[in-house]
Amino acid sequence: MSWRNSICALALAALTGCASGGGIEHATSLPPPDPAALATIGSGAEYRIGPLDQLDISVFQAPELARSVQVDAAGQITMPLIGSIPAAGKTLRELQASIASALSAKYLQSPEVTVVVKEYASQRVTLDGAVTAPGVYPIRGRTTLLQAVAMSKGPTRLANDSEVVVFRTVNGQRMAARFDLSAIRKGEADDPEIYGNDIVVVGSSGARSVLREVLGLLPVFSVFRPLIF
Repeated sequence: MSWRNSICALALAALTGCASGGGIEHATSLPPPDPAALATIGSGAEYRIGPLDQLDISVFQAPELARSVQVDAAGQITMPLIGSIPAAGKTLRELQASIASALSAKYLQSPEVTVVVKEYASQRVTLDGAVTAPGVYPIRGRTTLLQAVAMSKGPTRLANDSEVVVFRTVNGQRMAARFDLSAIRKGEADDPEIYGNDIVVVGSSGARSVLREVLGLLPVFSVFRPLIF
């Protein structure tokens, strides 16, 4: 797939259900996503389990109950003795308490349950465009834009560091903002936090018109200042 086609494909995905908006602007900050996405690891809120997360579960002095389970698309996990139990949307402590309560009801006295997230599958960021290794990467802690780009082994030689677009869902709408990696590296601009389900597209020197078309179709935020082409 060509660079232009790749950008257009991301644009079509991002534009689903969104209204058309204003012109091209350069972000000085980016609003956080919807509340459900705020519980990323290390963001100041306790992490809430999501569909497809991989969990390691153990019960003190009951090694036969220890196992690694994946949260299914419906947000459920399955445990021996107690069957299916809701997991998505719960914190680790809440899920531990739910499992302990189910086990103590019939099988164990005061069970001590430990739940650890092995893979944060529900918290992923998509890196595309002029990066060395485009793909979908898990977020395992507070992640900034520079750190996210580094996951993809950094921009290519053809990258335009001032043309980095972040797509995000805010208040139920798909929105986009553009950032300048060079300014961030120099300390002239803040390094914004990246959240699960964000899409980060690094532009190339030959794709400025494509990025302008994409941003011209998306809502923008009043906190941005205009960027002159």
